[in-house]
Amino acid sequence: MKEKPIGIFDSGIGGLTVVKEIRRFLPREDIVYFGDIARAPYGSKSENLVVKYSEEALSFLLKKDVKLVIVACNTSASVSISSLKRIFPNIIDVIDPVIDEAIKLAKKAIGVIGTKRTILSGIYEKKIKEKKNGIEIFSKACPLFVPLIEEGWIDNPITKAICGEYLYGFIEKIDVLILGCTHYPLIEKTIKEVIGNEIVLVNSSQATVSAVKSFLNENGLLNPGGGKTMFWTSDEPGDFKKLGSLFLQTPIYENVKRIEM
Repeated sequence: MKEKPIGIFDSGIGGLTVVKEIRRFLPREDIVYFGDIARAPYGSKSENLVVKYSEEALSFLLKKDVKLVIVACNTSASVSISSLKRIFPNIIDVIDPVIDEAIKLAKKAIGVIGTKRTILSGIYEKKIKEKKNGIEIFSKACPLFVPLIEEGWIDNPITKAICGEYLYGFIEKIDVLILGCTHYPLIEKTIKEVIGNEIVLVNSSQATVSAVKSFLNENGLLNPGGGKTMFWTSDEPGDFKKLGSLFLQTPIYENVKRIEM
């Protein structure tokens, strides 16, 4: 059981920021990553469609005999996590760990940014209030961030200007900002330049991997020796490699396989 891989899925390649953190903090774990690029983004899809796609992604990973599944897509986690856990209990999403971290840090108010579907779901507000009633929450959908990041415009002045349009309203209202999309860590520096050092950013990828490490340790599932990554995508492997290398901040040398969904 220990030697089985960790399965990770996302609507695209944003979940590779989670892979990057696993390689950093759990280097002996094997990983099977599925990026559903052909049907991305999930953030603009209906709730029923997101649940359907998420269940199909989970089914694919279970066929790879994984010991744990990370739902590395905020949109999927916000609407389908209950359905997925009924199918397979060993699931960690990218929402609960980041909320726990934000609550520990917040003294004034919490801001949340994400895709339209994630923000419309209200999942962050609901879960934060369940864990710490009375804290003020401000949410904002930032739909342009994902295409800008995937275009590679990480330090681009246009990206900084759009950050300002989205985020200036948070300044002086909050002291913690949740990056509610696994793409967003790539523009963390730009976001920080816009909102200032007084607001603490909570990175969903780092918080999630911390929760994964605790889960594996508590259940005796830490792999004593491994460390390989297998990549699967529903679209062109070449495009996945090119864009995925940006997210991992290192070239993808492994073979990327395509599967029709």
